[in-house]
Amino acid sequence: MKTSILALIATGALAAFASAETTVKISGVHLCCKSCVVGAEKAVAKAKGATATVDKDGGTVTITGADKAAVQAGVDALVAGGYYGKSDSSDVTLKDVSGAKDGKVSTMTVGDVHLCCDKCANAAKKALGKVKGVTSDTATKKVTSFEVKGDFSPKEVMAALQDAGFTGKAK
Repeated sequence: MKTSILALIATGALAAFASAETTVKISGVHLCCKSCVVGAEKAVAKAKGATATVDKDGGTVTITGADKAAVQAGVDALVAGGYYGKSDSSDVTLKDVSGAKDGKVSTMTVGDVHLCCDKCANAAKKALGKVKGVTSDTATKKVTSFEVKGDFSPKEVMAALQDAGFTGKAK
């Protein structure tokens, strides 16, 4: 009887351990409105086995999954949705998928940035305004891509957007 009870306890402990979830918190994500929150949730939901808890006021997206692979897929989906931030885990990271090149250009198109409202567009414009050599941009709400002009580094443009909680693709 004692052996059966010990076996039952051990089995329960193993089951609890095996079902432990993995969680990562992404901070510094641009989340200015309800549409940003919904967009981040929908982006993460595209990754099988990952769920998101979004804190608009804190600028964080907490991604949970059954294992590291599911959480990484959720983070990758968040980035694909045009959001960016900093991970609290060295095992689950945000990848720079912008495709931005070194060197100087006079114009570039940036696509796939989450710009759902005027606050998003203004935050992106503010970030772009910090990049040496950028003279203008066409970022506005609800666009799927915008132009940046001047004499600037595409890598610096994407780094500025990422620092502001956005990401996208240099085209």
